[in-house]
Amino acid sequence: MDILYFDNAATTKVKDEVLNEMIPFFLDKYGNASSAYSIGRDNKKAIEEARKKVAELIGAKPREIYFTSSGSESDNTALKGYAYANRKKGNHIITSKIEHPAILESCKTLEKQGFRITYLNVDNEGMVDLQELRKSITKQTILISIMFANNEIGTIEPVEEISKIAKANNIAFHTDSVQAVGNVEIDVNKMKIDMLSLSGHKFYGPKGIGALYVKEGIDFLRFIDGGHQERNKRAGTENVPAIVGLGKAAELAKENLNEHIKHLQELRNYFIEEIENNIFAVKLNGSRENRLPGNSNISFRGIDGNAILYDLDLKGICISTGSACSSGSDLPSHVLKSIGLDDDWINGTIRVTFSEDNTKDDIDYLVKSIKQCIEKVK
Repeated sequence: MDILYFDNAATTKVKDEVLNEMIPFFLDKYGNASSAYSIGRDNKKAIEEARKKVAELIGAKPREIYFTSSGSESDNTALKGYAYANRKKGNHIITSKIEHPAILESCKTLEKQGFRITYLNVDNEGMVDLQELRKSITKQTILISIMFANNEIGTIEPVEEISKIAKANNIAFHTDSVQAVGNVEIDVNKMKIDMLSLSGHKFYGPKGIGALYVKEGIDFLRFIDGGHQERNKRAGTENVPAIVGLGKAAELAKENLNEHIKHLQELRNYFIEEIENNIFAVKLNGSRENRLPGNSNISFRGIDGNAILYDLDLKGICISTGSACSSGSDLPSHVLKSIGLDDDWINGTIRVTFSEDNTKDDIDYLVKSIKQCIEKVK
């Protein structure tokens, strides 16, 4: 059975160009990048070339890029590393109620260690309230962390306005951009972002590799103790194949960004239009305008979203009922709760996210299959 894959917010497939770039570093170029002999030096050079490519994708300097194992590690390092290093300045951090678990769980840990966290509300589209943000700032506030775009509903937050508020109050600003990097244009200097998290498998790179951008001059504590890799900020032998793959994925993302965005927007808009025209009692979650180009989050009143997922799976179609990071939880989505959806809508929610490989013919089959499933469930 052929698979139609519509869960690209959970992960994307590795592009052939990325895989081909990685393979030599599993075989002939297998040396430790910290070794002094030639294959070690060559691997060190490959790491620095990848660092340059990742930096270019977001408008940063290469030395501002630190490789990690994932977006979650980048988030943990940004929040905890900055909080611990700057505790003498204050103990207050501001975030939102719809952040990724990597942020929310890090905040819970920090709360246990004496930090005070403010969780901002969002409106019914998932936008943070800038006025509430301004009112939440105190003399003890040292960090604001708001995601660039939500992983469930796709809403893009007003990042530039948030960064201006942070700068006006001499507060550092971090943004979890795991869903945004490679899918929207980002320039950390123009947007005045101090720290940014990203993950390779969200834009056709390998799993198990991420990066953290930290603006030069920002102080943070190392998250893993040991050797002196990553300029003494992250110990451990470098995962050279994955780093090289991330670099290639970043290079391709930068080259094809405008075309990529246009294609995904066309697919997303076509899907939403077809769903709304063909199915009764349907609701689009998140902002209709300010959303990720490939994201659609749809609720069907009174329908079990899991029933749709399992029925589509039998037809070879992959979607999600929410965020893959929360799929092991029996609790309703904290994001959908925060935007005011009641359980009757939440239980009938699916997330459909597109890639460069999807076509309108694929969407026609998807919409037809969803309609058949809903009719059968009813």
